[in-house]
Order: sequence, then structure tokens, then C-alpha cells
Amino acid sequence: MLVSTKDLLETAQRHGYAVGAFNMYNFEGVEAVVRAAEQLQSPAMLQMHPKVLSYGKQPLVALFLEAARSASVPIAVHLDHSSDRNDIRMALEAGMNSVLADGSHHPYQENLTFTREMTQLAHSYGAAVEAEIGRISGTEDGLTVSEKEAKMTDPQQAGEFVRATQVDCLAVTIGNVHGKYRSEPHLDFDRLQKIRDAVSLPLVLHGASGLPAEMIARSIELGVCKFNVNTEVRQAYMDVLRSLSEQPEADLTDTMEEAMAAMEAVIAAKMRLFGSDGKAKLHAQASTPAAAT
Repeated sequence: MLVSTKDLLETAQRHGYAVGAFNMYNFEGVEAVVRAAEQLQSPAMLQMHPKVLSYGKQPLVALFLEAARSASVPIAVHLDHSSDRNDIRMALEAGMNSVLADGSHHPYQENLTFTREMTQLAHSYGAAVEAEIGRISGTEDGLTVSEKEAKMTDPQQAGEFVRATQVDCLAVTIGNVHGKYRSEPHLDFDRLQKIRDAVSLPLVLHGASGLPAEMIARSIELGVCKFNVNTEVRQAYMDVLRSLSEQPEADLTDTMEEAMAAMEAVIAAKMRLFGSDGKAKLHAQASTPAAAT
């Protein structure tokens, strides 16, 4: 069932687990998320990157939404990392439950102005908004300690930002990175605790691929209710596709089924890690059909 992102995350926050938000690109990826969610009776989020939105446009959004509606478990559909007003409006008009209005690459005041504008727009469609404070890098390479510190979320600024924009959830930067961690991850949990003290709404952590279980658990204890996952699921898909070079006569539908199974295994493992398995029943009364924020 297609549900409100806000309800999905607030229910997770009340019950002490996190929802996996999986970036997907096509039917096979969407089906892998739905299969894993139904098998584990877990809530989930289907995410679409703006580049994927530009590629697939309305038909691909319709696929995501219909897959969520047809699922027997609560699923929300979300536009990830968008700084383009037109893309955000397109996603909202298509019926997505939420958007990440990403102004994090701008100076603080510009980020606040953009995010507040997009929040007002999204709320007029009955959708929720995720914002980002701090700048998550794609790699830790080449950054000094002071440079890493400068990119991290400032707790006091986070509180001011949330009050000024009225967003529904906040993505934080505490040492997490997009893509693969090229060295042992180090998350600043003291900073996360201060953010939690300043902000009561659900927190989001990007760059969950490769984080050890103890860091995931501690993040959830400190208020993270949504983890973004992309790299490991995409890698499982690509590994299966590469095998085609060794099987030139392979049936493509069989290969796609194999790819779905590979992605489903990774997704299911993440759902267990985030503690969302078996939690679908908690949303039966708390969640509302698609339109609510």
C-alpha cells in the first residue's frame, strides 16, 4: 500500500527502528524491494534520483507508485537529492509522497530559503519534505580533519533550520559518505546526540552502504529513522549483468529474475539490520493512504 512518508518515519521513530530507502532505476529494482518487504513484512521506501526521473519521467514514476499501491506492506515513494524546482514539482504532480529538497551545496541562508519554498510547495500537495544540513561527500579521500568538520551538520544550526523551514525530516552529516567507504567509517555520535537534542523530527542518514551493524544500531538509538541504500544493491545488480558476457545465449528474462533475486537478498539483509522486519503491522492504523504528509 502506498503510504505517507511522514507517517512511515514517525511510526519508526516511535517504535525504535529505521526504514530502508532504496534508490532504484527500473522494474527489476522496484520488484526486488517489494518482494523483500512483503517477505519480511517490512515497511520500505522506493527512491528515485533526479537523473532517473529525467530518464524515465512520468511512466517510470507511475511504475514506482503502482508497485507501492499494489504491495501488501506500507511503501512510500520519494524523490532523492533534488535541487531543481521543476523536477520537484514534476514529482509532486505525479503523486510522490515526499522529496529531498537539497540545497546543501548552497550557503546556509540560500539553503534555508530554497528549502522553505519547496516545503511550502510540497505541503500544498500533501507531501513531505526531507532537507539536508551539512555536505555529504562522495569520498573521504583528500579531506583534512578540519575540512571534514566543516562539512558536518552544526547542531544549533540544524535546530534553527528546522524551525524556519518546517521540514518533516532532516538528513545529517556526521562522517557518513556516499558510495563506498575507502577506510574504516568514523561517525561522530556526540554530534548526532546534540542534533537529536536540538531536533525532534525523524533524522536521516545517507551513505548506509558499508556501515557496520553497531554503527547502524547506535544511529537508530539517537533518532535516525531512515537509511538511504544504493551502492550495495546496485552492485548486486551489476554483478549479474556482467555474467551475461560469459553467457551470450542466456535468456534475458531469466537473467533479470536472477538480478532481482540478488538485489532482494541485499535489501532483505538491510531491512533486518535496520530492525524494520515484522514492523509492517505497526502501520496498519498509523499510516494513511498516499495523500497525507
